Amino acid sequence: MCLQHASWLVLLSDAGAAQSMSRKGNCYDNAVMENFFGHLKEELFHHVRFLSTNALAAALDEYIHWYNTERISTKLKGLSPVQYRAQTLAA
Repeated sequence: MCLQHASWLVLLSDAGAAQSMSRKGNCYDNAVMENFFGHLKEELFHHVRFLSTNALAAALDEYIHWYNTERISTKLKGLSPVQYRAQTLAA
C-alpha cells in the first residue's frame, strides 16, 4: 500500500467514514457514480459560477431532477432513466 493511500485511509477513519470499495478491494463499484459526476461537472459546473451554497444546492437539485426525468441516454435506448424504468416495469 502506498503512503498516499494509507494517509487517505487515516483521513477517512478520523472523519468516521469508510472507503467505498467492492469485496475484492477495487473501485469498479464506483464506476456508475464516477460516470454521473463526470456528466455533472461537464453539464453544470463547467458552465456556471455559484455565488452561494444555496445557489449550488438549488442547481444540484434541479440538475438531478433533469438528469433523471428529462435527459435522454443512448444507453437507455433514447429514454430518460425514469422513462426507461417505467417501460421496464410495465413489461
